[in-house]
Amino acid sequence: METARSAIPYGTWPSPVDAALAASRGGRPEYVGTVGDEVWWTAPRPAESGRRALVRLTADGREQSVLPAPWNAGSRVIEYGGVPWAGAARPDGGPLVVFVHFPDQRLYAYEPDGAGEPRPLTPVSAIGGGLRWADPVLQLDRGEVWCVLEEFTGKGPTDVRRVIAAVPLDGSAADDRTAVRELSDDRHRFVTGPRLSPDGRHAAWIAWDHPQMPWDGTVVMLGEVADGGPFRGIRPVVGDTDESVAQVDWAPDGSLLLVSDLSGWWEVRRLRVDGDAAAGPGVIASTSLCPGRREEFGGPLWKIGSQWFHPLDDGRIAVIHGRGTTALGVLDPADGTLVDAEGPWTEWAPTLAVTGGRVIGVAAGPRHGYEIVELDTATGRTRVIGAAHQDPVDPAYYPDSRPRTFTGPGGREIHAQIHPPHHPAHTGPEGGLPPYVVWAHGGPTGRAPLVLDLEIAYFTSRGIGVAEVNYGGSTGYGREYRNRLREQWGVVDVEDCAAVAEELAAEGTADRARLAVRGGSAGGWTAAVSLTDTDVYACGTISYPILDLLGWATDETHDFESRYLESLVGPLAEVPERYHARSPLHHVERITAPFLLLQGLDDVICPPAQCERFLDRMAGRGVPHAYLAFEGEGHGFRRADTMIRALEAELALYARTFGFARPDVPPLEMVR
Repeated sequence: METARSAIPYGTWPSPVDAALAASRGGRPEYVGTVGDEVWWTAPRPAESGRRALVRLTADGREQSVLPAPWNAGSRVIEYGGVPWAGAARPDGGPLVVFVHFPDQRLYAYEPDGAGEPRPLTPVSAIGGGLRWADPVLQLDRGEVWCVLEEFTGKGPTDVRRVIAAVPLDGSAADDRTAVRELSDDRHRFVTGPRLSPDGRHAAWIAWDHPQMPWDGTVVMLGEVADGGPFRGIRPVVGDTDESVAQVDWAPDGSLLLVSDLSGWWEVRRLRVDGDAAAGPGVIASTSLCPGRREEFGGPLWKIGSQWFHPLDDGRIAVIHGRGTTALGVLDPADGTLVDAEGPWTEWAPTLAVTGGRVIGVAAGPRHGYEIVELDTATGRTRVIGAAHQDPVDPAYYPDSRPRTFTGPGGREIHAQIHPPHHPAHTGPEGGLPPYVVWAHGGPTGRAPLVLDLEIAYFTSRGIGVAEVNYGGSTGYGREYRNRLREQWGVVDVEDCAAVAEELAAEGTADRARLAVRGGSAGGWTAAVSLTDTDVYACGTISYPILDLLGWATDETHDFESRYLESLVGPLAEVPERYHARSPLHHVERITAPFLLLQGLDDVICPPAQCERFLDRMAGRGVPHAYLAFEGEGHGFRRADTMIRALEAELALYARTFGFARPDVPPLEMVR
């Protein structure tokens, strides 16, 4: 029999999910791969200054860290990075791994079963952001590793070029940039790493140029591999400025497989290229392998080397697909059948590895954090093999999360994940309604997945509801939904978040007087604009935001997103008034709600200078606000102590604004 729950005010419920626990689970496993018969991946270490460890699963099932602290496997190519490592079994049997060390961005080689230390393969450059590497592919027979090279040519953030390059494994390029062999030309601003054809004769990769973002338009490039020289006969074979190809790879039969949104949804297609790359285009035939499903088999290419599919040796294809949520399935191109893996997971990260008939991915669900999952394609069975989720507290404290669809302006659909307050021993006062915080995700070309997040449980277990809004512009619902935000950033996202908040209040789910908004990065922009352009929220938490469009469009961000606003807002030369009209920096007089501003001082994507200008204009206006700036943090917080301080400050803001006591967190000092 269920024990009766006692009624106490929302927001005051005691909870074992404290900020330290939530911070300890910050981040997720990424970049899964195989080295011989072993499965390897990168794993977050918030308590170790936020480094990323490289972990291996040994034959006897033990998880071992490959690199001791302070080694940190992470790339800064396009600032969001990409695959930072590659490994293979050496001919003599031991593993060899090549990885990018985050602090200096050099490539290193390491033999973990040997006695030596990691040895550098690439030099340090004093120019601008230096030399950076991502998406490596080991070529042991050539004595090289092929990868993306990002090379700064000046001091400015946009003084940069990117090519595919070959780095010798013998270390001869460790102090000699000229020993790095460039394989592609620099006709394109952005490239992914090369994928080598089964016969070793051709390489394929994805490329795009400003002002396109990779979810707007990319092209698949093809080149002929030449011993000792650059690729020959380089040419585009598919893609355009209005077609996004998110991934390309080779099938065992030598055809190209790719994920394209030509139909309005990212779907798997097969491309047969007849003729020699050096001789001309030949005959090209493109065929959809999953037509008419109206779901996504791909996603936004925020990180170089992301994978939504992986070919199997028998001709089938492991795919990550879905609408709003994702599943791992096996697609048979022969008859178009698609069989999904069974299990509790509702979200699969864009990383896959295959060894024999085993498919390995990273997945999570509403009651499970991200873990390493293996699918046996022969039996259809799935099992967790690494980073297994373990409940740190009684799952009764987790929110009862569910997806919902709301109605926005003009009757448009708005998708959201709703996480009501939940506690095994307490409920709210009879007739009372809980406060709710609307979370705006980053990107803005992104999506809030339906997964267990202890930051959300931190609030819901205390009696505060959370609504994650996948506003127009989010991925996972087709290109038309994604394009709703074109030239409408600061309008559609703000309207959709407000519509969800107001509908929750109108139906009696949330207390209309105790609504808050919260977001980081692009979500921080949405939160800030929500405070200047609506009166829906009683307060807001704004993390590492964009606050001044004009500054961000000129010299205050990195190269990858330096032209992003042309699609989100419009070309600056044509609509300069929009850049002023929509920026919170220029409308501080409209802000009447208290807010908390959080910022990393090392952030080069959304720099602290924007926060500082914003705070200068807020000074003396009589609106309570607090600013917490963190040394050593960039775009997105990774250190446990930072995450703890930020989370407790956010709760203190809500306690102060909504009128409930939280003696378990430090009070938030606010200025006016």
